[in-house]
Amino acid sequence: MVFFGLGGLLYVAVLFINGIAILSEDRFLARIGWTTNASDPGFGGQRDDVSIKARLINLVSSVRTLMRIPLIVINTFMICYLLILG
Repeated sequence: MVFFGLGGLLYVAVLFINGIAILSEDRFLARIGWTTNASDPGFGGQRDDVSIKARLINLVSSVRTLMRIPLIVINTFMICYLLILG
């Protein structure tokens, strides 16, 4: 009975990663100040790598870079699975 809940958790995780992957840096992230160049320090300025905002910016850019090809494969597999087995 425990394994029935894991399928829904997998769907939610894939949808959440898809949502992060499709965020547009020009349209959405720049408006709220979450671009990668917004966290760059100036001359002699302190690096803000320890803040939560800087870590979230790095997470979003990493997901957008690294998960592009695996998400295509995962989404294709999930669509075929849902079409065949419902």
